[in-house]
Amino acid sequence: MEGDIIMVIKVNISVVISLCYCYWIGRSISAGTRRLLFLAPIICFFLFIPFNFSSVHLRGNTGFFFAWLGTFKLILFAFNKGPLSSDPSISLGCFVASASLPIKIQQNQPHIRSKTSQDGKTPPPPDPSKHSKSSHFVTNPSSETPKTNGQSKEKTSPTNPSKGHTPLLPYAIKAILLASLVKLYDYSHQIHPKVIFGMYCFHIYFMLELLLATFAALARTMGMELEPQFNNPLLSTSLQDFWGRRWNLMVTSILRPAVYQPSLKAAMNVVGPSWAPLPAVFATFVVSGIMHELILYYMGRMPPTLRMMEFFVLHGLCLMVEIVLKKTLGSTRRLPRLVSGLLTFGFVAATSFWLFLPEFVRCRIDVMAFEDYAALGAFVKNLSAAF
Repeated sequence: MEGDIIMVIKVNISVVISLCYCYWIGRSISAGTRRLLFLAPIICFFLFIPFNFSSVHLRGNTGFFFAWLGTFKLILFAFNKGPLSSDPSISLGCFVASASLPIKIQQNQPHIRSKTSQDGKTPPPPDPSKHSKSSHFVTNPSSETPKTNGQSKEKTSPTNPSKGHTPLLPYAIKAILLASLVKLYDYSHQIHPKVIFGMYCFHIYFMLELLLATFAALARTMGMELEPQFNNPLLSTSLQDFWGRRWNLMVTSILRPAVYQPSLKAAMNVVGPSWAPLPAVFATFVVSGIMHELILYYMGRMPPTLRMMEFFVLHGLCLMVEIVLKKTLGSTRRLPRLVSGLLTFGFVAATSFWLFLPEFVRCRIDVMAFEDYAALGAFVKNLSAAF
């Protein structure tokens, strides 16, 4: 445990220095392939960060923060896209925070200066009439198809929670539930394996929710208001709703400009704007599956079986079918929300039990996680005894 703590400090210092270099490159090198070449060493460094830790939690978290989100943000930044390029006046502190943490700075916050013209006046908003209909992309990689032929599709932007600080009570309840789950694992030999899988689902959700909320709270101390990470995924009424508007929205917002939009643009030249979202959605899920396999390898250090990849490919195919059905049947032939919600929850749970969660068991990630908890408890005990 002590070795990992020292390594955390070293890695954090290296990351800050690396991102300062990236910030300077962004100011010195114009966007394009040349900037990408200058950023390539930092991208490679981010990919190798998880190998520095023995803790499965640290390997997984650094894999998610740096090897996935961080590298995608830097690749987008190389071409002047993504959250790091959203405002040319972004400060160095905001750049480092946004690049290294699973957060995205809201664009309407007062601490981020808006673009101004040379006479000091704020330019008017862009004229929507100057954009073609094909530019009205879905707001997330698994959302509805764009508006075509005058047909109004279901709104797909994430439900905006109320602004301001999030109440602490829901997170306190989730922390208590997570602690209860960890305690219940002591009796796992008396619990049915399928129930254990269900406990793993809630464990992953509660842990991600609390972890990302913690980073959001830390970022608020820097004066940044952040986008939500989850939006009540248990209330999902479709796969589009679950993946696009409720589950891990930070990943969604990165996959959209990095994979979905380029794939959509390429597909439009082949199948036209009406059906282009289908291959774009599938490509997004394929990339997501590859990155999940990479995170699993960081955590378990075992050769991949591609079962987790199959999980995301299956969901991508099913989501394509869902888009086609909604496009064909229209908004008048929809299942009641209760029925569609139960079907969505059942499908996600069943496929998770079948393809997703068994991979954690195969890689003994659950066992290593319990070893982390024991090591952390011993470290805290020794630390308190020292004082």
